[in-house]
Amino acid sequence: MSTNTKTAINQKPINITRTFDLPVNKLWQAWTEPESIKKWWGPKDYTCPFCKIDLKPGGKYLSCMRSKEGAEFWSTGTYQEIIPQKKIVCTDSFSDEKGNVISASDLNMPGKWPQELLVTVTFEQTGGKSKMALEHVGVPPEMYDECILGWEQSLDKLEENFK
Repeated sequence: MSTNTKTAINQKPINITRTFDLPVNKLWQAWTEPESIKKWWGPKDYTCPFCKIDLKPGGKYLSCMRSKEGAEFWSTGTYQEIIPQKKIVCTDSFSDEKGNVISASDLNMPGKWPQELLVTVTFEQTGGKSKMALEHVGVPPEMYDECILGWEQSLDKLEENFK
């Protein structure tokens, strides 16, 4: 792979671990069903008006985050690994509304973004609660803190919507 499609090896991944007061099957549903994702995907003040998922290795997803001002940010990816109620591994790329991958620079995003990022989410049942660990690889340093905030706000919405 060329350097624009492969994540820099020395790039610091985003790692977020959170415990939810939900059984793992509810947390899995929140991550894998389009109607559930629409309830929480995107930071505070963003909605998710569109989500399509083909949940299988090699299957694709396409989703949209919309700001309160109406700006839309589409993303797509391919599922690499699915272990029901245990693990999701998928690529993550900026896209247009048809799922065609576009460059982060097309969206005026700062930093050097790889064409494809990698997201790994693991789920673990701990009593009546669920532990979720997320790793997002490829986010450039200029956007690192903003992406963490976006994930944290999205996960706050997930927790609120699935109590």
